[in-house]
Amino acid sequence: MTLPHDARTSSGSVSDRASSGDGALADDDAFFDDTFAGAPLMAILRGMGRERSLELATTAWDLGIRSVEVPLQTPADEEALRAVASAAAERGLSVCAGTIIDPAQVPVAVAAGARYLVSPGLDPDVIAAARAHGIPILPGVATPSEVQRAVALGLRWLKAFPATWLGPAWFRVLRGPFPDVRFVATGGLDAGNVSEFLDAGVRVAAVGSALEDSSQLPRLAALLGRP
Repeated sequence: MTLPHDARTSSGSVSDRASSGDGALADDDAFFDDTFAGAPLMAILRGMGRERSLELATTAWDLGIRSVEVPLQTPADEEALRAVASAAAERGLSVCAGTIIDPAQVPVAVAAGARYLVSPGLDPDVIAAARAHGIPILPGVATPSEVQRAVALGLRWLKAFPATWLGPAWFRVLRGPFPDVRFVATGGLDAGNVSEFLDAGVRVAAVGSALEDSSQLPRLAALLGRP
């Protein structure tokens, strides 16, 4: 399996991107294309604290799961994000800050070392704040109308949430009118069902609460060798 290149060198720093003007949208696409190339799985470390987050992130990376998200909801989450982002940087990897629902969270995430953001919904103000700070964002969508609005905003990579409620068929159907959109599926996924979503055309399957089960990361890693 081909693993992604170091996104820091291929897509530029956050500060570089903030000053890139209209080229930022193309840069965002390139960043996500590079970050998720050969990396169809993401681990979401919600509310686990600094030490547990570091432990699970390290396990995920060692198993070949390169994408890690730390949702940013409490001061403890900020500390965990900072620690995981620092550890990721030593490996040449990018960590994202999740659950970004307020523009005020954007500079906090950037200062903590996040290289990209994930939001559960489609909020133009949050998207604008991310662009102002030069950091890529995956906004959440759940309907064709939201996908269309996101595309109109120049976004090609989107988070689909909640994925298990939408179901694999949703992704197959949406590929018709939106063939250029790349989806990161989140919500209710685990090692037992991610293959259904990847087979439906999802580019990245993100697993969160299921990671409380210590068997999940090794089982997920085993899927990296799937045809």
